[in-house]
Amino acid sequence: MKRRDFLALLGGAALATPNIASADTADRVYRLGTIQPVVPLNGTDQLGKMLVDALAQRGYVLGKNLVLEARGARGDVEKLPALIDELKAVGAEVLVSFGYAATVAAKSAGIPTVVGWGVGDPVETHLIESLTHPGGNITGISDVAAELTTKRLQLLEEITPRLDKVAMLWNEHDLGMTLRYEASAKVARDTGITVQALGVRKSGDLDQAFAAMTADPPDAMLMVADALTISNSQRIFEFASSRRLPAIYEYDFLVRDGGLMSYGADVGESLVRAAAFVDRIFRGAKPADLPFERPVRYPLAVNLKAARKAGLDVPPTLLALADEVIE
Repeated sequence: MKRRDFLALLGGAALATPNIASADTADRVYRLGTIQPVVPLNGTDQLGKMLVDALAQRGYVLGKNLVLEARGARGDVEKLPALIDELKAVGAEVLVSFGYAATVAAKSAGIPTVVGWGVGDPVETHLIESLTHPGGNITGISDVAAELTTKRLQLLEEITPRLDKVAMLWNEHDLGMTLRYEASAKVARDTGITVQALGVRKSGDLDQAFAAMTADPPDAMLMVADALTISNSQRIFEFASSRRLPAIYEYDFLVRDGGLMSYGADVGESLVRAAAFVDRIFRGAKPADLPFERPVRYPLAVNLKAARKAGLDVPPTLLALADEVIE
């Protein structure tokens, strides 16, 4: 069940999404590209539809004055540069990118790009010059891993009798996610929690990570989300469940797919705000001059079905905090 109506949530983002379409958007056809490390966001999937609907609120209507070109690498990030070349060839004026690897490829292509989510710290990874003045062809939305980790560890403590050791699973081939892991690990260690570092580079490496957790069981697990870990999320869910291992994820869609719980930036809000950036760039603004923004909403999602499958008890105090509970 949901404790908030999602449409009401989107409606609450009034400064990001006006209710009246702008008249001058009908004067020409706009071309938008989306680039994803996993599946394409083409407007028919749930997340793509959120973006398309948010753009429609600003006067960009698919099939009328908006053409959407969607590309997804389906987990093979090596394909991203070629996919972006395709988007450039078909005349995409603006890209909406997801994840560090996709955004790096977009930066190299020089196309104005809006980050939807998942790039880590864009300054530390040298994607941009500063949050207030990006200075290149990229702007968008990014959160702060260190601040979120504090809350995630507190949530794990709600469901774990003792939290002495946390396994952190991430793609160490992705610089953005490696920095995200390092920020998260520092927070954990500063609070006295031992970190079991499980960096992977390909799907096959997960077997080694699972073996490490089997031989030396952690008290809980935190998964850093990127193309690799999301593509293998069902395997990760199954392992955590079979070991009765409390696990927390970064995005609520992973909980709807079978993960135990998540705390992170609201994907719907991020897409609404990405649409606002796209609108400004279509109208002539330069990404270099558009400051990066931080998410406002950070929902907690809990999957009771996953908890029952793993034999884990979710305390009422945790359920009371949840924005979404999946029965």
